[in-house]
Amino acid sequence: MENLFTNILESHSNRLIKAKNISALISQKNSYSWVGLYDVTEEHIKMIACTGADPAFPVFPRTKGLNGRAVLNKSTVVVNDVRSDPDYLTTFGKTQSEIIIPVFSRTHDVVGTIDVESHLKNTFRKEDIEFLEDCAEKIKSLWF
Repeated sequence: MENLFTNILESHSNRLIKAKNISALISQKNSYSWVGLYDVTEEHIKMIACTGADPAFPVFPRTKGLNGRAVLNKSTVVVNDVRSDPDYLTTFGKTQSEIIIPVFSRTHDVVGTIDVESHLKNTFRKEDIEFLEDCAEKIKSLWF
């Protein structure tokens, strides 16, 4: 997997194409329903690329949603029943589980996130967390 990320990141493609290819690769690896990559700025969280349809909120305040919680706490957020979480921003009507992985700069600031969604409840387990956190580490050059 690392070699595939390296091939994408070192290609001559623009950032959007690289992000789309990385999203697709992550999604295919574990058959996730939807994968999105986001930029985190001083004020907003903004989608770079995703698999499938664009979400209902491609840009939202840095303090909102499960992404906002991951950014604020600088930690992975796992919600295996999104309907029970007040911070959940409805992205798609079928989403039941969501996991957000922060992407860190060299100075440990959150510069991006990997957002993965599933149509099933209780989808995300320890293996998913480890896999996606490893992905975040391997693709962080997409943000610098």
